Amino acid sequence: MKIVARDIPPRTAWALEQAGVHPLLARLYAARGVQSKDELDDGLARLLPPSGMKGIDAAARLLADAMAQNLRLVIVADYDCDGATACAVGVRGLRLLGAKNVDYLVPDRVTDGYGLTPPIARRVAERGADVLITVDNGIASVEGVAEAKSLGLQVLVTDHHLPGPALPAADAIVNPNQPGCTFESKSMAGVGVMFYVLLALRAELRARGVFDAATQPKLDPLLTLVALGTVADVVKLDANNRRLVAQGLKRIRAGQMPAGVAALFTVAGRKAAAATTFDFGFALGPRINAAGRLADMTLGIECLLTDNAARAAELAGMLDGINRERREIEGGMREQAMLMAESLFDESEEPPPAISVFDPDFHEGVVGIVASRIKDKLHRPTFVFAASSSPGKEHELKGSGRSIPGFHLRDALDLVAKRHPGVILKFGGHAMAAGCTVAEESFDVFEQAFAQVAQEWLDAATLTRKIETDGPLAPEYCRADIVDTLHREVWGQGFLPPTFSEEVEVLSQRLVGEAKNHLSIKIIHQGNPVDAIWFGRTEPLPARVLLAFRLDVNEWKGERKVQFLVEGAQL
Repeated sequence: MKIVARDIPPRTAWALEQAGVHPLLARLYAARGVQSKDELDDGLARLLPPSGMKGIDAAARLLADAMAQNLRLVIVADYDCDGATACAVGVRGLRLLGAKNVDYLVPDRVTDGYGLTPPIARRVAERGADVLITVDNGIASVEGVAEAKSLGLQVLVTDHHLPGPALPAADAIVNPNQPGCTFESKSMAGVGVMFYVLLALRAELRARGVFDAATQPKLDPLLTLVALGTVADVVKLDANNRRLVAQGLKRIRAGQMPAGVAALFTVAGRKAAAATTFDFGFALGPRINAAGRLADMTLGIECLLTDNAARAAELAGMLDGINRERREIEGGMREQAMLMAESLFDESEEPPPAISVFDPDFHEGVVGIVASRIKDKLHRPTFVFAASSSPGKEHELKGSGRSIPGFHLRDALDLVAKRHPGVILKFGGHAMAAGCTVAEESFDVFEQAFAQVAQEWLDAATLTRKIETDGPLAPEYCRADIVDTLHREVWGQGFLPPTFSEEVEVLSQRLVGEAKNHLSIKIIHQGNPVDAIWFGRTEPLPARVLLAFRLDVNEWKGERKVQFLVEGAQL
């Protein structure tokens, strides 16, 4: 492991500080590419206009025409948190704008698989739909869209995933990553794309005289869901996404949120009044995702749609229970998968350039999480496979992969598919996360082919885990109120939370937790004693060590003390 301090442009940091930005924040923002205080304006007026998105005007006209004719609209969602929030935003937003017939359908991860497939299209038609709208999926659904069209449905695809070689023959496609789209933010989540479609639809309805600027419905209450889905989907938090997330956080902290979001904060034991992006990514998001992994994402969507507090509390409690079950399944699977991964190399050796593991007992609902854990520990692109539970597809393996910086996972799958036709039955995804299906008898071929691509693409520097930090933390900033200030800001993928690094003296250390798998450390930082904890670490540290750490506040009997959350050590 290598700890590397980010470059902090001194003139930019000074200019931000002179413009009134807190000195520590000025340094952090400058290191993350912020040039001026103007970029930190998170007002709604600063959002990129919907007009820049290809296909959005056609989508708005399609929906406005459908609403004028009182046609039946059915949303086909994805079974993750982005898909669930996008679906809830779509249903709530279309109803707000006057749609009378809005329904949704979410495929089952196990029996249906991902996206708009021909069978899903037929189920939508059987519901009497006139218009099919995809959220967080559809850009690769060439066959599913063709089936829907053959059944007489109009089809609107809203998605953010990377397209394949052919686009579906939909009536309208809205996706910032489709060819020819000049929209500046390519990192928008599926929920953000659906929100933008609603903004364009409202403008179209205004132009048609359905309402004017004074009487038009407010869509900004939907921003709480947009913020949650954006952070949970781990998309890059570029300037536009940060504004969307900041707007959602402001509303939640002010108590303005759907009943289901409030209930999820309660079951997670988090305070909505002090909501952070961490809550979205590690408290609310996993509880919604658990429904899609182990049960039915309808539970998650219904939780986000209900306005009844008692019903929301009931659904949130169910989601919390499913998430506990997910943790138990994941724990056993992670242990087994880690043993399998570590058996691929000797203790004295470096891990292979890529990891692929499969066990017949793995649960396909949590393969992605387990792949992420292995990737985090071994710092290698990782795929974990489980046997498909879909009827008639028991011979297929469903894999979920996670990558490291510098290795584009979807492009790697594309190359494997080209070199070994027929090995990968289907695939899709992004640079850092992707999924694929292979025949069980082809697993060994996939494992070798995937490792071969990694061998060719990755060099020693890329295979070395690096932790980028913001350098030393001045002792005057080691205060609870400073930690609170940092937590209120928008951090996430591509705009990483503050991580500091410096050499410290270790006074004492002991293992804590039920399984004794966390290292509690007392250190001397800049002459002052500080408590630190390193989750998942069991090996002791030397008396002096270079640590990378984030800041947190530990509350005990009314006293609030700064605590370091250790991210890594350069030994």
